[in-house]
Amino acid sequence: MAQMRVNGSGSVDNDRQEVLSEALAQIIKRYGDGAVMRLGEAKHLMVEAVPTGSLALDLALGV
Repeated sequence: MAQMRVNGSGSVDNDRQEVLSEALAQIIKRYGDGAVMRLGEAKHLMVEAVPTGSLALDLALGV
């Protein structure tokens, strides 16, 4: 697991946060709003689905 660097005042390195924010902005700009989801976000996307004809498969896929 990656470890975060902490400076003398106890806060996370600002450069790392800036780079992360820029990278996320580029990904969202290129691939759209739902491309990156952070853990804990309570965002539900409405996605179109076509039934497969198999009830068990549809239930497993959440269709």
